Amino acid sequence: MPRTTGIGHQDFETIRLKNNFYIDKTLFIKEWWEAEDSVTLIARPRRFGKTLNMSMLEKFFSVRYAGRGELFEGQSIWEAETYRHLQGTYPVISLSFANVKDKNYDGARLSICQILEDLYNKNVFLLDENLLTKNEKIYFQSVNGSMNDTTAVWSIHKMSDFLSRHYGKK
Repeated sequence: MPRTTGIGHQDFETIRLKNNFYIDKTLFIKEWWEAEDSVTLIARPRRFGKTLNMSMLEKFFSVRYAGRGELFEGQSIWEAETYRHLQGTYPVISLSFANVKDKNYDGARLSICQILEDLYNKNVFLLDENLLTKNEKIYFQSVNGSMNDTTAVWSIHKMSDFLSRHYGKK
């Protein structure tokens, strides 16, 4: 069956499941992992595949995709057994600001706050556990479209801490 060349696709899972044409960039996972950088800046021109690569990393490492090795079968990264064991074993926060296209501060701020609220909604299961303190639960519920700047600034850091404590892994 011939592969379709999709234009503008940014989701690794969709590309793989639909058998779209994909140039294997999975060795980036190995290169990135082995670099052990504290921070990675990926600066490339528009339409260069940044969001797709971030999607690939998310699908590879995220506990939400544990047991989804079929997404990587036949790709270079899957040849190394070490990496097959890493697939789906980390809590991952994946955020894209690609759709924040507002032309003024208030609109951009509202869009970013919505992205952060969506992140918290995806992890609402954390409220049902004894993991969070009473104050942390109050903070968790304060992350919404109308949150103040301080709450927004700390929201990713806090979610990272919450997920790290839940999964026992940074």
